[in-house]
Amino acid sequence: MTLALPSASRAQSWTGPVRGSWVLEGARGTGVVIAAPGSASEIIVAANENSAVQQAAVFLAGDIGRITGHAPAIVHAAAGARTRLHLVTLGNGTVPTAIASDVLRGKAESHQILTDGDDIWLVGADARGTAYAAYTLSERIGIDPLYLWTGFTPQKRTTLILRQTNHLVGPPTIRYRGLFHDDEDILPRPFEDAGYPLRIGDVPLEWYARFFETALRLRMNMVAPYARTHRRAEVQQMASDWGLFYTSHHYDILLSNPFGFERYGLARERGAGTSWDWYTNRRGMLDYWRGGVRENALLHAIWPVGLRGAEDRAYDFPANTSPAEQLRVFREAVDSQLAITRALAPADPSPLFTFTLYSEMLARFESGSLSVPPEVILVWPDDNDGVMRGLPTSLGGRKHGVYYHLAYFGPRTKQVTHIVGPATVAREFTRIRDAGATEYALVNVTELRDFVMETRMIADIAWDANRALSPTDPSTRFVKWWSHEYFGAGAAAAESSYADRQRLLGRFDDIWRGSEQVRVALHELHARFNGAPSHALAADTVAMLSRLDREYRAAMSRGTRASLAMTPEARQFFLEHVMLGLLIDWRPTQAALLLDRALREPDARRAW
Repeated sequence: MTLALPSASRAQSWTGPVRGSWVLEGARGTGVVIAAPGSASEIIVAANENSAVQQAAVFLAGDIGRITGHAPAIVHAAAGARTRLHLVTLGNGTVPTAIASDVLRGKAESHQILTDGDDIWLVGADARGTAYAAYTLSERIGIDPLYLWTGFTPQKRTTLILRQTNHLVGPPTIRYRGLFHDDEDILPRPFEDAGYPLRIGDVPLEWYARFFETALRLRMNMVAPYARTHRRAEVQQMASDWGLFYTSHHYDILLSNPFGFERYGLARERGAGTSWDWYTNRRGMLDYWRGGVRENALLHAIWPVGLRGAEDRAYDFPANTSPAEQLRVFREAVDSQLAITRALAPADPSPLFTFTLYSEMLARFESGSLSVPPEVILVWPDDNDGVMRGLPTSLGGRKHGVYYHLAYFGPRTKQVTHIVGPATVAREFTRIRDAGATEYALVNVTELRDFVMETRMIADIAWDANRALSPTDPSTRFVKWWSHEYFGAGAAAAESSYADRQRLLGRFDDIWRGSEQVRVALHELHARFNGAPSHALAADTVAMLSRLDREYRAAMSRGTRASLAMTPEARQFFLEHVMLGLLIDWRPTQAALLLDRALREPDARRAW
């Protein structure tokens, strides 16, 4: 819940500008001068503040520097600057009486931003709350939290004045919320001889830093940085030091990296044997999981539990194993995982566990046959296309969460461009909120860049679902807000282009309609040119392609006109975020129609 400042709710309610909305234009008398010619500021952070707060101070100083050209110094005590920005976690320093300590205390991640004379106070109920106060201030003075992916640069100011502010923010709706960048197919380095990224290579630390920074600026508190790639301790250490819980996906039991069982020699290193078999190598599997806990015990971690294969598929029981025996082994394995973690990880805070009801497990749980320890957070899955497969009908005295896909790489690629749109997100997260599955939300964003719009929407919902999802029609409200936030004078036309996009690309399969018919037509042309029987595309297929061609042409024309009113960087983002998705299907659609003309051409020479 957001209180006290009239503009404060806009980030969650999508009713007005957010980025730069606290900058005061004009007279200095009613604001706090963060930067001006001849006037310096400093950021004060106690030496014993949490590393998450220290990192937030580094980002805040850099942000002010990007706006004004002069980054304030970060000091442990006041050093004489005119304006002082204090980052303080309750209990770790003195704060003004106007700080609502009694309101903040005990409420996870709550924070307050308060101006008091020439002082700006960024105070959190805990370290994450303090850090989020800094990230909130950065956006309100002009920094796009998604700048790494949108390319937006802040407005330059020689004088930066903050409005008088008292911004009080309560705890988030979803307690643990974060991003999973599944399927790192283009990220590992070095490249293979064939020119493709080496699958078992390293993803650069620079990329992880960008990924973590984005999560923090969106006030997320959790990341799953790995799927199928080499892991390096400095990556998850960075996440934890910056204030993010390190977790992983459903088959990465106890963060043990089953992908590396053979590939990286982890089974040999951990003395875990050579087979992933509970009946013949139970001790080895337990030792493998112990390795995951030992490597990550001192981090902020959330521990997945369960029983799956060493690859992302169902555990391979021996033939004719009864369902009852499978369920017995599952519970035995999970109980063992909880015991391992409690034996090796610190008891304070108490370890957090999740179990994802993925694939075969959802039906078993819903039938009542699957037993999961009550302290484990149950994570409900979507259908990989942003529609929830299941949600709790009763909380049953336990915590629930969700695993949600904006994209992923699978049998049919669901990356390329964002398809799970705001209308789907609003509908499904309303269901999630109403079901009470609000303890945990892991969002699969694949390589993130193409999915920033809906990622921002989910982040805002995750912090204050009631405000974001009410009143009616939150998706329209969000698209309108987003368009104004990023496209300025072209906002109204951008809204229309987003509507075109949603209408033409409502499912991931829609981006392959044209290319699928190109494949069919090329097959038929190959037959024709080799003297074999061939057929033109079916009449209804040609009619469908012709209709799409007309609709894409009209949508692209509207989008091109819309872009003319935008700044150069807004126009570039609009091209990548809106127009490119349309082109991915439109160009193959046009090609399929041309190939069909060749199939229908009586003269084989002219068909060429």
